[in-house]
Amino acid sequence: MFGWFKKKSKKEILEAKYKKLMEESYKLSHTDRAASSMKSGEAEKVLEEMAALKE
Repeated sequence: MFGWFKKKSKKEILEAKYKKLMEESYKLSHTDRAASSMKSGEAEKVLEEMAALKE
C-alpha cells in the first residue's frame, strides 16, 4: 500500500522484462516456433544484462 511511489531498481525492471518475454515466448511456442525462438533470444539478452549487473 505504501509502495506506490517507490521507484523500481534496475534489477526489478529487468526481472519483470525477462518474465514478460518468457511468457510471450511460451504463448508463441504453440503457434509460431520461429517467433517463440526470437522472444526467447531477447529474454536471454535480458538475462545476460542481469548477470552483468551483479558483477
